[in-house]
Amino acid sequence: MREQPHEPDGAIAGTGMGGAMDLAASEATTLRKTPGGPQGTGPAGKPRSLWSDAWRDLRRDPVFLISALVILFLVFISLWPSAIASGSPLTCDLARAQQGPGPGHPFGYDGQGCDVYTRTVYGARTSVTVGVCATLGVALLGSVLGGLAGYFGGIWDSVLSRVTDIFFAIPVVLGGLVLLSVVTSNTVWPVIGVMVLLGWPQIARIARGSVITAKQNDYVQAARALGAADSRILLRHIAPNAVAPVIVVATIALGTYIALEATLSYLGVGLKPPSVSWGIDISAASPYIRNAPHALLWPSGALAITVLAFIMLGDAVRDALDPKLR
Repeated sequence: MREQPHEPDGAIAGTGMGGAMDLAASEATTLRKTPGGPQGTGPAGKPRSLWSDAWRDLRRDPVFLISALVILFLVFISLWPSAIASGSPLTCDLARAQQGPGPGHPFGYDGQGCDVYTRTVYGARTSVTVGVCATLGVALLGSVLGGLAGYFGGIWDSVLSRVTDIFFAIPVVLGGLVLLSVVTSNTVWPVIGVMVLLGWPQIARIARGSVITAKQNDYVQAARALGAADSRILLRHIAPNAVAPVIVVATIALGTYIALEATLSYLGVGLKPPSVSWGIDISAASPYIRNAPHALLWPSGALAITVLAFIMLGDAVRDALDPKLR
């Protein structure tokens, strides 16, 4: 019988330090060439950012998908309410007051003979406009003030902290009642202005804490050592890494501002007729709750669904952006 050739020591696959290193390098190369890469990396082995990871998680979250679809529908009917509701929300017929649902009028009529369906659809425009504009104003003002206080510190931080404590001591609804009671304008802008004035301290406190945490990182210290200006450090290095908590809080607060507008309009100091608002319709339908409960049910249900959708969206965004929940 022929003797099998004898392989020298260390030539067996994976034997010896050199073979092990070659095997490890080969496996690493294989992982880098795999589409999508290993966990935590993107295509071509590039590490994924916080935002790409968050978007990947959000696309798989049914809570985010459902709430996003509801919000997109609300935005659509806010921009083009006539697409699903014909007629004017201000057209009323007292002869049909408090009538129930019928052909062409699925929600019935309110106490003034106005079509409840049309007014509910057009009321979404007011709620979405107030919520989005108030959230943008609060986020912008609070982020700027809180970010500057957290970055520079010193007397600026002390003054802002005391002013923030003063505004936190003012109940939002009570402050809105007092401030709006002296306003005669019948537009949404006084309501938005009051919300921004009373709502910025929460965002400012969140932004301040995020900036204080971000400015202690090594890349910020390195940029400062290289002589980068404060504006460049804030905009290029700190803001992108400190904005996530602000986005989460602002998204959840958007639903709160929509509910606040309805509350102030219900109490008679927010929007006033002939403006169309869910708060106005709820206030007008309250005395007829026994005879015409449908006039109260539909605007109340639309308000509840809208607020719930934004709160669910904020919760989903928080879970996706918070590394501690991964």
